[in-house]
Amino acid sequence: MKITTWNINSVRLRLPLVKKLTDEAAPDILCLQETKAQDEHFPVDALKDMGYVHQHFHGMKSYNGVAILSKYPIDAKDIHHRAGREDCRHIAASVNGFEVHNLYIPAGGDEPDPAANDKFAHKLNFVDEMTRWFKDQYTSNQRLIAVGDFNIAPYEHDVWSHKQLLKVVSHTPPETERLAKMKTSLDWTDVAREFIPEAEKAYTWWSYRNKDWKKSNRGRRLDHIWVTPPLKDNLKGYDALTHARDWEKPSDHVPVIADFEL
Repeated sequence: MKITTWNINSVRLRLPLVKKLTDEAAPDILCLQETKAQDEHFPVDALKDMGYVHQHFHGMKSYNGVAILSKYPIDAKDIHHRAGREDCRHIAASVNGFEVHNLYIPAGGDEPDPAANDKFAHKLNFVDEMTRWFKDQYTSNQRLIAVGDFNIAPYEHDVWSHKQLLKVVSHTPPETERLAKMKTSLDWTDVAREFIPEAEKAYTWWSYRNKDWKKSNRGRRLDHIWVTPPLKDNLKGYDALTHARDWEKPSDHVPVIADFEL
């Protein structure tokens, strides 16, 4: 089974790229963030034609939005509101004997000061709430997968320059320390770092501001797949489709894939 997470940055605008991904990688479960589509405008039929007959999505106009698209039946669906807002950032679905949580953690704005920047405060509150919630709602022996655009690059080699980005939102200590606590909430495994040593660079996002993203390679690993202990031994592979950053009118994020043997 393949599960893929991708910040698509508008599902309707980039529907041809979703088709390109499904033709190339054939994920069984596809989780999208930043769909930017109200539910009544979500491309249900087009995605069914790609094989995703079972769908769970929650969206709003122009911003945010998350979707879980599955070739397997979805047994249960949930929509969760976080940090006092209803802004379409967390949905969950029970699929094939496990639970998938699709998260779009707030980006946090530009200033890493919660007193001066409400967006950054919202981001920190969101991660704190997720940490408490996972610990309160579940135990580490349950079969859970958490995926999404976490908007945090946690480790030194998840960014192009650890030293230069320590004061840049997405890699600041208040964010990385909170994400580490969230990771310990259920003894989650960071799938990417199971297959790529922590000493090696690994990215999933390159800014649109870089005219030649490949040459500058100033990336960050913002997109994640985590699993709880019962699924760790089922992991068989991981891939970030970096070449997707070169597709026509691409997202600034690339699809991230985990391969399981279930």
